[in-house]
Amino acid sequence: MRRVVITGMGAVTSSGIGVDPLWENVKAGKHAFFPIKSFDTSDFEIKYAAEIQNWTPEEQGIPKKEARRQDLFTQYASVAANMAIKDAGGFADGLDPFKIGVIVASGIGGFNTIEEEYAKFLEKGSGRVSVFFIPMMIANMAGGRIALDHGYKGDNFCPVSACASSANAIGEAFRKIKYGSLDAAVTGGSEAAITKFALSGFHNMGALAKGCDINRLSIPFDKERTGFVMGDGAGIVILEDMERAKARGAHIYAEITGYGSTDDAHHITGPDPSAEASAKAMAFAVAEAGIKPEDVDYINAHGTSTELNDKIETAAIKVVFGEHARKLAVSSTKSVTGHLLGAAGAIEAVICAKALEDGILPPTANYKIPDGACDLDYITDGMRKSGAANAISNSLGFGGHNATLAFQKYKGA
Repeated sequence: MRRVVITGMGAVTSSGIGVDPLWENVKAGKHAFFPIKSFDTSDFEIKYAAEIQNWTPEEQGIPKKEARRQDLFTQYASVAANMAIKDAGGFADGLDPFKIGVIVASGIGGFNTIEEEYAKFLEKGSGRVSVFFIPMMIANMAGGRIALDHGYKGDNFCPVSACASSANAIGEAFRKIKYGSLDAAVTGGSEAAITKFALSGFHNMGALAKGCDINRLSIPFDKERTGFVMGDGAGIVILEDMERAKARGAHIYAEITGYGSTDDAHHITGPDPSAEASAKAMAFAVAEAGIKPEDVDYINAHGTSTELNDKIETAAIKVVFGEHARKLAVSSTKSVTGHLLGAAGAIEAVICAKALEDGILPPTANYKIPDGACDLDYITDGMRKSGAANAISNSLGFGGHNATLAFQKYKGA
């Protein structure tokens, strides 16, 4: 069994294009929510989202012709992957292309394309549906595009497990490198679901934050929380065998040490109040990491700012960590990034790696009013300097999906 490390990272978020602007906003607790520009909200209750600002594919290196044949989620993934690959500094040099995997998730896929092409179908008939509709829409196309652009021929698939999707993608890539079926992987997730049709569905089921105070929309663990702010973007990391990374002098952000994946088998959208399965995902990740629960210093919570998620995730943490739950630090960075659905776990993996590397734990932003059911240390008073050695990140999805990734600070060992 091999140890697996992160040697490259890329991010496309509403905070900006790149890991640096994302991390600066997350550390500062500065949300990146904006009035929605992609559709007219005059007759729509939801006015804000964590929308990518001023996106121009050509400026991000995607030729105009290619951009017309790619949904936004594929564009975001491609740009984030290019960043991560460049950041990893020749990680693929000398490797068998069949040992380089691309495991990139999306919870939904090409929602913009589905909406646009269906509108054409209704208005103009079947003959006007684009010949590129299917390859633009299917959720696996982000990974297919990355492989095509870079010639990576190993495992290439797209986990679809709602908001746990990209955590599952990273976990599966980690395992494939750990056990030797891959030597390296480009992995993470991408989402572009800020459309009127998509937000109508989420809003009508009561999942989206309500209100007009932009600073009190995404407020995980706060008693006044009403739902999440939808986010678009992508997070991609490069994983590789630690010994090879060290030998080639790569910059190592953090080590991935464990992965847990379970299902509630309880309800199509609501988490199991017993918290049994989500607790098991955390316990499995900690066990695979070879540490004790009390060794975990920080949890990047799923923390969606919905009534049930935050309460039940808090309960799950208590199940796993017992008395130590009162001592470890927890935060939800969705208070800054919004909820990127299938890309959330990947963005939060980037954040965990930076938190361990820089010795800074990010806050839960804009928290004000305590909730008796959510009574842990949610880092509500700004970023915190820390010597944290071990962190975990939770991702939970509709369908009862639970995924947890365990990270360890890289100390040059």
